[in-house]
Amino acid sequence: MTTLLREYLSDEGYEVAATSDGREAVAAAVEGRVDLIVLDIMMPRMNGIEVLQRIRAQSEVPVLMLTARGDDTDRIAGLNLGADDYVPKPCSPGELSARMRAILRRVRRPQEVAASDPIRAGRLTLNPGSRTAEWDGEAISLTGTEFSLLEVLARQAGELVSKQDISRRAFGQPLTPFDRRIDVHISSVRQKLGRRADGQSSILSVRGQGYQLLVD
Repeated sequence: MTTLLREYLSDEGYEVAATSDGREAVAAAVEGRVDLIVLDIMMPRMNGIEVLQRIRAQSEVPVLMLTARGDDTDRIAGLNLGADDYVPKPCSPGELSARMRAILRRVRRPQEVAASDPIRAGRLTLNPGSRTAEWDGEAISLTGTEFSLLEVLARQAGELVSKQDISRRAFGQPLTPFDRRIDVHISSVRQKLGRRADGQSSILSVRGQGYQLLVD
């Protein structure tokens, strides 16, 4: 499968480097040698979850996980640890390429976005150009996907934003049934944001509808 994907992605214009050594993947991420990592959960010696943990301890490079079809445990674990997206195996090279392009679009912003003004919502400040975030002036470490989700909510701070709208604007694709990516990413963002004055979470969830960024 690795050979097939490498050939397909190379034909799509990607420069591809493949390895079955998790330590090499971590080194490539930390040293900034790659723009995106496609990480298989099933790897020899060091599994994909451990590799992702080590990457996220030192780098915010986008990571797309390959998981066993139907294995929600691995998917949720990967998203909780900072994976940007996942694709169940066996997957078509076309789907994988499309997911990769969507992730790269989120982290490679157009020039006009780079020059846009900061977004301020209460104690939260987002800088779309540098894709950095602050809470009360203190830097918050967000993955590219987490930033995209939070940007959607911040641009409509105080308003309820549907999951479908979040998916289209943050992921560039419609929400599919049983897709829990948004919920897991939001849970991670909640932990990174500061609390409101009343001690409650800064992001309100409305069951079956969506999410709202609350402003004190």
